[in-house]
Amino acid sequence: MKKLSLVILCLFCIVSCTETKKDKTKKTQGAMAHSVGKINELSVVVDNKLWKSKVGDTIRKYFGAEVPGLPQEEPLFSMRQIPITAFSGLARKNRTFLWIKKVKEEKSGYGKLTNKFATPQTGVVITGATDDEIIALIRKNYETIVSEYKIIETKEKQRRIRKSLEKIPQIKEQFGVTVDIPSAYRIAIEEDKFFWIRKDIPHGSMNLMIYELPLGIVTKDSNTVSSIIKMRDSIGTVKIPTPEVGHFITEEAYAPYLYETKLDGRFTFETKGTWEIKDRFMAGPFVNYVIEDITNNRLMVLEGFVFAPSTNKRDNMFELEAIIKSIKFE
Repeated sequence: MKKLSLVILCLFCIVSCTETKKDKTKKTQGAMAHSVGKINELSVVVDNKLWKSKVGDTIRKYFGAEVPGLPQEEPLFSMRQIPITAFSGLARKNRTFLWIKKVKEEKSGYGKLTNKFATPQTGVVITGATDDEIIALIRKNYETIVSEYKIIETKEKQRRIRKSLEKIPQIKEQFGVTVDIPSAYRIAIEEDKFFWIRKDIPHGSMNLMIYELPLGIVTKDSNTVSSIIKMRDSIGTVKIPTPEVGHFITEEAYAPYLYETKLDGRFTFETKGTWEIKDRFMAGPFVNYVIEDITNNRLMVLEGFVFAPSTNKRDNMFELEAIIKSIKFE
């Protein structure tokens, strides 16, 4: 009887140890490394020969294209080329990557890899037997690819912002919305139904305006751009103080870029362009979001703009966009 009990006890221990090892193995396999990389940094996995060919030229044309609305040329992504043989270890942990494969044995195609080597991560693989096949696939799919990259980059920027938020309960009290604003920002002006919030940066500032207007101020027709310009110029002239001369208005030489999108499920006009104060020779980029809030019979307007002469502004504007896109209606 004692021998039988001892055998059963040993078997129990063996089974327990086996299960523990299996559990540990599962946990180890399931724990994926966090992705790395600067915001808007794209790893391009392609052999050196292809990178220096017309394939590389096509990649640079579409993924290094000029960001709309900036006063100087800046690329959509800061690209880093990695030869396929070097794409291992830490190199695979970048948040976004574009993998170009020239393989005759495989069928040409375009595919997306989600969290393949790290999390969060969005990778795109383009396979072709010839240069022309690869180029055709890039041209056909680049808009979708850029959109996928921008989505994951915005989410990552918002995650970083949420680590340290500035508490401004007045925004919720006045507008019934919440916006994730980093702790580095401060209130410059607070009035009834209007906020100007800003952050000092080297050689300039980053700025955010929040206000509301009645429905109908912005038209949905061929005059949409002009109605948005009229709206923001009237607000800027009154609300943004300038030392005696000039007004904070939309730059007149170039028409702003206009897009239609949704923020928190609501129809939104997104406008990108350049602001200026003529007589002071001051200018910079802006992005303006006009959100249709039919329930409350109003337009919610959030605008970000940057003043930073002679410096790159892509990442500054991207931060402001990420802040605005965090809006939630109560």
